Amino acid sequence: MGNSPDVDNQTDPSVLLDPQRLPRHVAIVMDGNGRWATRRGLSRLQGHQRGKDSARTVVEVARDLGIPYLTLFAFSNENWQRPAREVNFLMALLRRYLMTEAKRLCKRDIKLIVLGEMERLPASVREVLEETMRVTAGNRSMTLALALSYGGRQEIVRAVRSLAREVAQGKLDPEQIDEQLFASRLYTASLPDPDLLIRTSGELRLSNFLLFQLAYTELYFTDTLWPDFGEREFLNALVAYQSRERRFGTVPTSGVPARAAN
Repeated sequence: MGNSPDVDNQTDPSVLLDPQRLPRHVAIVMDGNGRWATRRGLSRLQGHQRGKDSARTVVEVARDLGIPYLTLFAFSNENWQRPAREVNFLMALLRRYLMTEAKRLCKRDIKLIVLGEMERLPASVREVLEETMRVTAGNRSMTLALALSYGGRQEIVRAVRSLAREVAQGKLDPEQIDEQLFASRLYTASLPDPDLLIRTSGELRLSNFLLFQLAYTELYFTDTLWPDFGEREFLNALVAYQSRERRFGTVPTSGVPARAAN
């Protein structure tokens, strides 16, 4: 899906990758844990548990390839409406993941940041998150952003309120507000816009994810459910990305396939 042909099962997608044209920033909507479990007669909670392994794999592959920014949509604002048992399990799973991965992140020189309303997370989760961010703050090889208690519309409203307060206080002239200033008020202020968005499970929507930042992002949709999304599937998405020409609204000039924005 995603208007790009998949690599056939006999071809190793790694041999098709051009290391000079990898995306700088990949964002992923990790979808399909529940359906993966249901199809196997398992509980949704077991699906989430298995999905954790896919997240670890993608982080490792991205780091090995030298992709500097990776954002994973882990928990949305809307996810708070799920059954309390599932939400509690997800929070406990996140806490365990951070506790077990902190050393790995440091060893691999990966910095962790969070996008979203951290104040809504349980105190036990916030404590581990803050500690993990603290110990990885000096890492430089890759930035891993976890979108937690995140919503794109809510992020935009938050940015508007921030700018409106400055205007009301006389600190800012409305005419000074442009795209760059607005972007500086978003959770992603320290990140470049994603070059590639991957969504698993066959759903063809953004689900309130990075609505401002995805304006010119290449979109890749796959039927693969997140727990089945491993190294090969990730490389397939990168190969598809490199087959595209990114024009950013302009007329094509060279016919050169997709390049990461500088």
